[in-house]
Amino acid sequence: MGETTPQQEPPVLVSREGPVVRAVLNRPAQRNAMNTALVEALDALIAALRDDRSARVLVLSGAGGNFCAGLDLVELAGGTMTPEQRLAASQERNRRTAERFLALSALPQVVIAAVEGAAHAGGLGFVCCADIALAAANARFAAPEVRRGLVPAQILPWLVRRMGRAQATRMVLQGSVIDAREAERIGLVHQVAPDAQALRALVDATVREVLQNAPGALAETKGLLAALGPLAPEGYAEAGAAAFARCAAGPEAAEGIAAFREKRPPRWAVPAAG
Repeated sequence: MGETTPQQEPPVLVSREGPVVRAVLNRPAQRNAMNTALVEALDALIAALRDDRSARVLVLSGAGGNFCAGLDLVELAGGTMTPEQRLAASQERNRRTAERFLALSALPQVVIAAVEGAAHAGGLGFVCCADIALAAANARFAAPEVRRGLVPAQILPWLVRRMGRAQATRMVLQGSVIDAREAERIGLVHQVAPDAQALRALVDATVREVLQNAPGALAETKGLLAALGPLAPEGYAEAGAAAFARCAAGPEAAEGIAAFREKRPPRWAVPAAG
């Protein structure tokens, strides 16, 4: 008999307790970075919840002590596509990212992000398009795209909506990591718990509070929040996808991703004085 390979765990673990759906991003060895399998699983869950009026809360978290480290740069840089094919694939990937954020935000359920560890780049986008963002004290947040030769195309409108243009501008241009307390101070997350156990208790308490509210009224209220104004000007998502694709296909991204994989500074980084 031939050897059997162990069954691979699903990239998103979904469980349900009555009206509460819990989705755990499940690539812990990659800090739950988004590859094709993970986002396809997440898209399927969002589509299933769109018309499920028996589900009232979605809790989104990550396995292994991290929330989500953003796009899987190894997958982004891999493959044997021509430059033209790579450009088109990158643009389509980024376009779908915009659609995913909008679809998650538009769910009739109350979406709660429970953040431990890294919430970077696209993971930061999930935090900002959730209705309520709660974090453990070990959470770390960053929009590091410019450090990789990329642009924060689709997360930028969500950052601006969550914490205002001034704070979002600093985050995306500086590219550095901020801790949970700073994230709470600038309005990126709503509340910080001292540790993972306290975060679980805080999430559970928040879920209990939400379940005291009428589900139809909650869905209507979310609709009214969305009606207060568009997330971004018409055409932004497409322009963002095109900008991301141009950068992803260029030499800066090649160098930035190589530096990330090799754990070294990219060639454009200027050493600190002193």
